[in-house]
Amino acid sequence: MTLQQLKYVLEINKRGSMNEAAKHLFISQPSLSNAVKELEVELNLTIFERTNKGISLTKEGVEFLSYARQVVEQAELLESRYLNVKPSRQHFSVSTQHYAFAVNAFVKLVREHGQEEYELSLRETKTYDIIEDVRTMRSEIGILFMNEFNRKVITKLLKEANLNFTRLFVADPHIFISVYNPLARQKSVTIEQLEQYPYLSFDQGEYNSFYFSEEILSTLSRPKSIRVTDRATLFNLLIGLNGYTISTGVLSKDLNGNDIIPVPLELDDQIDVGWISHKNVTLSRLADAYVEALYESIK
Repeated sequence: MTLQQLKYVLEINKRGSMNEAAKHLFISQPSLSNAVKELEVELNLTIFERTNKGISLTKEGVEFLSYARQVVEQAELLESRYLNVKPSRQHFSVSTQHYAFAVNAFVKLVREHGQEEYELSLRETKTYDIIEDVRTMRSEIGILFMNEFNRKVITKLLKEANLNFTRLFVADPHIFISVYNPLARQKSVTIEQLEQYPYLSFDQGEYNSFYFSEEILSTLSRPKSIRVTDRATLFNLLIGLNGYTISTGVLSKDLNGNDIIPVPLELDDQIDVGWISHKNVTLSRLADAYVEALYESIK
């Protein structure tokens, strides 16, 4: 087992393709494939599953990748300390539902830990894809919510994927609306008061199940409903159409400006927001720093 083989495994997992990894490593695809096969034979371990849809980590491969990342990071620290080797490009990925605090934490991470070169990913994406990204180690961290309605289903998926859910905070339901919306002047609103306004929610694509919705009350029928795929569009429609969406009430004026405000929703429910990661897998240095930044962002 060599350090180079460990770097190969990390690159393949990051790219999700043997061919793409070979391009970025500047070696031939057969050479890369043979190097990984030799490593698997030596360790008597199957690191990757190869299917028609591509390549992904096995359950054992996930654990191996965690150790491989630690070894590579420590080797690079030694090289930079004693051989004056320039630190290699840093890598970190997070997949999240559409939360401003997750973006704030990412900004803090880059400002405080970004070196001259880095390759980072912040994916605001669908709920099912968040779980799948962390399961396959495409992302080290995922951010999503649970409540009384979806908890059983989400917990089952996390257990099957060998993932942990760690709570960030629990929030009472709020709506996000424009400051120009007539309801903006109220201290709180009811579901009945919202019926005349367009309801905005995030589309979940192929897995558009009620249980994967980013908004509570996903089974409630509404006379006016619009699905969107990104946060900027949703906020534009909140202003342009006097629409509303349901969320935690946590906003960032730095990112979202002053035109959108939260108003408490009179509802007996709570939103349990947390981050997910692999069980028994040690987080990278950047992942640890990002989790710390998350807690600071929600204080």
